Amino acid sequence: MASVPSLASTVQQRLAEGLSAALPEAGSADPLLRRSDRADFQANGILALAKQLKGNPRELATKVVESIPANDVLKEIEVSGPGFLNITVSDAAIVETLAARAADARLGVPLNEAAGTTVIDYAQPNVAKEMHVGHLRSAVIGAAMVEILEFTGETVVRRHHIGDWGTQFGMLIQYLIEHPHELDHKDEGAEVSGEEAMSNLNRLYKASRALFDADEEFKTRARARVVDLQAGDEETLALWQRFVDESKIYFYSVFEKLDMDVRDPDIVGESGYNDMLQETCRILEESGVAVRSEGALCVFFDDIKGPDGNPVPLIVQKSDGGFGYAATDLSAIRDRVQNLKATSLLYVVDARQSLHFKMVFETARRAGWLNDEVKAVQLAFGTVLGKDGKPFKTREGETVRLVDLLDEAIDRASAVVREKAQDLTEEEIAERGAQVGIGAVKYADLSTSAARDYKFDLDQMVSLNGDTSVYLQYAYARIQSILRKAGDAKPAARPELELAPSERALGLHLDGFGETIAETAAEYAPHKLAAYLYQLASLYTTFYSECPVLKAGTPEQVENRLFLCDLTARTLHQGMALLGIRTPERL
Repeated sequence: MASVPSLASTVQQRLAEGLSAALPEAGSADPLLRRSDRADFQANGILALAKQLKGNPRELATKVVESIPANDVLKEIEVSGPGFLNITVSDAAIVETLAARAADARLGVPLNEAAGTTVIDYAQPNVAKEMHVGHLRSAVIGAAMVEILEFTGETVVRRHHIGDWGTQFGMLIQYLIEHPHELDHKDEGAEVSGEEAMSNLNRLYKASRALFDADEEFKTRARARVVDLQAGDEETLALWQRFVDESKIYFYSVFEKLDMDVRDPDIVGESGYNDMLQETCRILEESGVAVRSEGALCVFFDDIKGPDGNPVPLIVQKSDGGFGYAATDLSAIRDRVQNLKATSLLYVVDARQSLHFKMVFETARRAGWLNDEVKAVQLAFGTVLGKDGKPFKTREGETVRLVDLLDEAIDRASAVVREKAQDLTEEEIAERGAQVGIGAVKYADLSTSAARDYKFDLDQMVSLNGDTSVYLQYAYARIQSILRKAGDAKPAARPELELAPSERALGLHLDGFGETIAETAAEYAPHKLAAYLYQLASLYTTFYSECPVLKAGTPEQVENRLFLCDLTARTLHQGMALLGIRTPERL
């Protein structure tokens, strides 16, 4: 089905036609329409136009209003102040537009079939290391952007750029060679849990680190093992692969708990670009983008200097021949643009790495890998803070394990569900507890602008009041309960009925869903979708308290209010799904 024009776009078109008819000399001027507290919409474009035409804005506004023929969409247009137009649409237009949205499986949101290909780099854990609270935001924000962009028609390629290469692997592999049973599992052949996999890796990492720090001979052997790894020695690579596989068991268990879909082909770590590093350096050096400085291959920038005033370069290759993160990141850009045919690269990475990515993107532009057809954007995110407003740590000052955090959220949410549950079994309480707890964690993250830090406060997150996912989930479950109780009455749009103020407010907001999705996708701003959904649930709560649904005055009014309930539920369900949050039918 073709996308459904929103009321805003219909009003915009009628005003533009009125402008052209009244003021042909203005050409195709923009009425500058926006939603308003004073009416349904406000148009401010005539002020700028009056300046341009050297006319009186109020007189021009009156002329425009007079040239708009009577129609079934615009109920009233009032000229206000120095020349604003306050526009009220008809009740019938609201209901008819919503009926068209409801008839579409996509709720009227346009699908852009000419969209490009975006590679999203997110959820970047490190092999042989535990995931902590710092990994949460990249995973949650990245997964939401995957869903949102795919929904608008973009082809999305997921990339989990895991840390699976580097000097620490020499230490780990050498220790495993000398202690061959450290990665063995208690029950060979049985399915291994993420906890057991991580427990083995943790123990091995600590033991190898202790030996590396204490024993010079082991340190020498470990460094020699790094050389073997980089040279592609078969035995060394096979042991390295064991670490990667063991880590994936653990990663997948955490991602599953986060209700995230992570697939094997999407995981292309630092090691995936090893074969490209030499060529990347050669291209940069031969093209003059990078130059040798004190033996290292560097890229310099006029606007990036250190505290001493000297230029801070991007080091692509170290003076000892080793490669840093820059070489890998630039090779990844080459691969994503040339092989994956990306038109956009989106990096969901901590704001503290902004300078690194600024330098990498500028280098890629100079090399011609990024240009007017291919853009790269860092969706930079802030830090997760504790209730005290400081970076989130345990009482002992350790970084908080992500699994512990998620388990606690599920426990808290299960307690809330149990308290409210009337007819749920223990199994259903556990299932809902997971959906509510993980939803609460995701929503707290996504409802904050990514660039800002936010406080991780579980008490607030699982609250039934305020801007929380639990509030939205309960609004959805409440509507499902009403629809179940409706009996023979079915949702049906009734454009002939007059709407109460809270029905109008809810209807107008429902109509803005498509515009919100478009804005969220264009700006990579999932918090805008979260804000829209919270306002939708709030407007529904007001409607529910002011307008009896099943006990409305007439059968037609019952049908129309059931229609508003049903479309609200579908919009909440679709919007929450795009944020990666479940909407249980019963809570």
